[in-house]
Amino acid sequence: MISVVIPVHNEEPSLLSLYDRLTAVLTALGRPYEVIFVDDASTDQSFALLANLTETDPHLVVVRLRRNFGQTAALSAGFNEAQGEVIVSLDGDLQHAPEDIPALLAKIDEGYDIASGWRKVRVDNALTRRLPSRVANWLMSKVSGVNLHDFGTTFKAYRAEILKDVNLYGELHRFIPALASFYGARIAEVPIQNIVRPRGASHYGLGRTFNVLFDILTIKFLLSYFTRPMHLFGKFGLLGTLLGGGTLAYLAVDKILTGRDIIADHGPMMMAAGLLLLAGLGMFGTGLLGEVLMRTYFESQGRRIYAVREIRSRRERKVSDEAR
Repeated sequence: MISVVIPVHNEEPSLLSLYDRLTAVLTALGRPYEVIFVDDASTDQSFALLANLTETDPHLVVVRLRRNFGQTAALSAGFNEAQGEVIVSLDGDLQHAPEDIPALLAKIDEGYDIASGWRKVRVDNALTRRLPSRVANWLMSKVSGVNLHDFGTTFKAYRAEILKDVNLYGELHRFIPALASFYGARIAEVPIQNIVRPRGASHYGLGRTFNVLFDILTIKFLLSYFTRPMHLFGKFGLLGTLLGGGTLAYLAVDKILTGRDIIADHGPMMMAAGLLLLAGLGMFGTGLLGEVLMRTYFESQGRRIYAVREIRSRRERKVSDEAR
């Protein structure tokens, strides 16, 4: 079964056309499907229009959020509602062509866990969208080790089991392939059409690019140090402690041997050394706190730091009393 998840915010002019094209494409596939629209508190008639469509189409599901939570939250709500083994996500503004869905599904059928759309030929503004996007994609590829040209597009297909291992928050929906790579997801890239938005105005501008840079730092931490935060903070803590403590020790010895007025002669150095020492100790404390929080997170939720793709064995599997 295929689940198509579409976050919607004030997309009333595009919805009927999108619905008709989606229905034609999914029907032609000859596979069971559902289409889940997630209305992120639209102020136009988007929800009313979609709600009317559910009266005549049993394939259609409409989720309405209580307030505008953002695209990541809307996608997460759709993923949680989806019942298909394969989940496709795309935008509701017709900049993604539903006719590209079969190409994404073909990669999933080949055995990949994620088929990520690649807007190979961009039609966006060169200065405000294409250039920042190219820089961000290059940085994300280097940071995550996932060789994709286009992290930013929502148009992707996933095996549902992969999404169970990825918790979404903030604006991390565009980085699902990078997050899933932590659990060994196999990822393929599929060229898709990039279409000029036929109606309405884009909800995104140049300002979003700066937020992406912070998200990249978050992804780097999650991929490299999430289960071992002391390895990151400990390095800086050790460096600050050694430099600050060593400098203060040198000044103390100098004071003892020469009787020099350290504050008058080396006041700034002593202040800097003290700050370095305190910062180093603070980093150590942050690392220890991170270790405790990480263990609390995994142990309290019963989560594992690994993901099993499959198990093959001829032995009998043990069945717990609860399962019986």
